[in-house]
Amino acid sequence: MIVYDRLFIGGSWTEPSDPALHNLVSPHDQSLIGRTAQAQPPDIDRAVAAARASFDAGVWRTTPPDQRISLLRRFNTLREENAEHVARLVSLENGSALWFTRAGQPGLTRQANAYLKAAEEFAWEERLAPSDPASPVRSVVRREPVGVVAAVIPWNSPFSSATSKIIPALAAGNSVVLKVSPENSLSMGFLAGLLERTGLPEGVISVLPADRETSEYLVSHRDVDKIAFTGSTRAGRRIAAIAGEQLKRVSLELGGKSAAVILPDADIGRAVAGLKFASLLNNGESCIAQTRILAPRSRYEEVVTALKELVESLKVGDPSDPDTFIGPMIRPDQQQRVRTYIQLGIEEGARLVTGGPRIPEGLEKGNYVTPTVFADVDHSMRIAQEEIFGPVLVVIAYADEDDAVRIANDSPYGLSGGVWSGDEEHALAVARRIRAGTVTVNGAPVAFDGPFGGFKASGIGREYGAVGLGTYTEYKTITV
Repeated sequence: MIVYDRLFIGGSWTEPSDPALHNLVSPHDQSLIGRTAQAQPPDIDRAVAAARASFDAGVWRTTPPDQRISLLRRFNTLREENAEHVARLVSLENGSALWFTRAGQPGLTRQANAYLKAAEEFAWEERLAPSDPASPVRSVVRREPVGVVAAVIPWNSPFSSATSKIIPALAAGNSVVLKVSPENSLSMGFLAGLLERTGLPEGVISVLPADRETSEYLVSHRDVDKIAFTGSTRAGRRIAAIAGEQLKRVSLELGGKSAAVILPDADIGRAVAGLKFASLLNNGESCIAQTRILAPRSRYEEVVTALKELVESLKVGDPSDPDTFIGPMIRPDQQQRVRTYIQLGIEEGARLVTGGPRIPEGLEKGNYVTPTVFADVDHSMRIAQEEIFGPVLVVIAYADEDDAVRIANDSPYGLSGGVWSGDEEHALAVARRIRAGTVTVNGAPVAFDGPFGGFKASGIGREYGAVGLGTYTEYKTITV
């Protein structure tokens, strides 16, 4: 059992204001796996005060960018050296299958490297040529850190969410309070230990597990200059309201209900093999999961049959077993949420192709659900419109390409999506018509050098690369 009885505040392990420890249980069998301290408002006050003092003192923000980048490369190296431990920790506490947490480690490296490459090439200060040669006025444009950043991340992919915020925020010279979910107290405690070994100046970084009420206390804090949030759309709306009231800078990466458009000329076997990962990664607990499968009427039953065979072939069980593809949901309430949606799909009149609300046999101790496929789904059904966050796929028929694009765009969300075709250029043309922040063609992975984020209710702002780095800066123009 792992125990973290102190909190990482301003770069030091500190006694919590509340000594009571939070019990963490395994999503697989409900056994006790750890006990951790949880932050309360007084701990938030200390962390924000440390961040404010460090920022105002200017030690980190005035450190040359190349030196900041060098320290962050050290952090990235430390994480790489502990990749297997990170993978096992996240699998243990989240129920994520080990194949997924292991596969994600190289992605964390690419994610960080893309930010650091962008930081190396970033125009921190530019001297502009006068637009009017006759004018004596010259402009110097600077990109300066925004200040104290409250970074709030979800439980489903903690290291990726943390990296996507602390790397650009710190590279830009900000001080950061990273608020993590109680469910991730073990992996994020380990993250804090890596940051401690990185050698950042005092006060620059805090890592605090805390509940939703304490999160709201953090984002409402008067000394926080920017909020960077990943999580549910419902929580994002609340944070946006707080930010609007206080005129804080805010970026939001929220939910999704992404569509995979299978065009008539697609190789169905290849498309469904790709959807194994695009639709069911991380037990389906992923904001970018392509859970709406749009199939042409001419090949509809072919797609449904292939998906049925795929889902029934996947091993559900102990996430630490390398052969397991789908593990348990993270908490009992999430398990019940997914099962409720499956029952709702049946009541709405969708055809249950495979799966159902039953708990898989032999796995009753854990937070397991049976991976499920629905066919004959009307896109107005709730199971086609609402984010389920579990291994539930809906297959929707379309008449022609225009109909496919219309259905794909008929969603309150616009985070991600995919297009499958035997003609790459044709797929690219369809991808351009889909109103989503990231669209993949034939299963291509998400690139970390391009902007990532959502349209509509999927968020505000972008992460990754130079665009993501820029959201942690303010423009300043000096005229001479």
